[in-house]
Amino acid sequence: MPPTSKKARILLALEALQKDEKLSLRATAKLYNVPPMTLSNRRAGRPARRDTTPNSKKLTQSEEDAIIQYVIELCGRAFPPRLRGVEDMANQLLRVRDAPPVGKLSAHNFVKRQPQFRTRFTRRYDYQRAKCEDPKVIAKWFALVRNTKAEYGIVDNNIYNFDETR
Repeated sequence: MPPTSKKARILLALEALQKDEKLSLRATAKLYNVPPMTLSNRRAGRPARRDTTPNSKKLTQSEEDAIIQYVIELCGRAFPPRLRGVEDMANQLLRVRDAPPVGKLSAHNFVKRQPQFRTRFTRRYDYQRAKCEDPKVIAKWFALVRNTKAEYGIVDNNIYNFDETR
């Protein structure tokens, strides 16, 4: 018999209990290799813990969706928020409905729950590289190239990329 998941074994045990009322709960649990308390809870209609919302979850689903959309929008603008920023967003939404603020690790747990998010360490922005992206510095470089071409009479056909060879 191929190995089955615990969830499948629980469902089979519940089905067996419904069909044969003479079976005891403990005997069925032993037969299907599932914990008797779990089987009892499922028979009583209690869902599994992973299928329920955590007690510490303070945001509603629509509030979480709003935070997700805002974070995606910020990332699209090349300005991803830090965990502290996500926590501030959640606290701002909770302040509107007079709810207590979120806990210390709530932003971390929120990011872990969202499959489309992940955290990264950011590198310091290189100042020398940032200067090269300045339009004034770039304009000076192209002005120097233009003046050099004019001074030495270089035509555009004689200019090519450095990685090209003749």
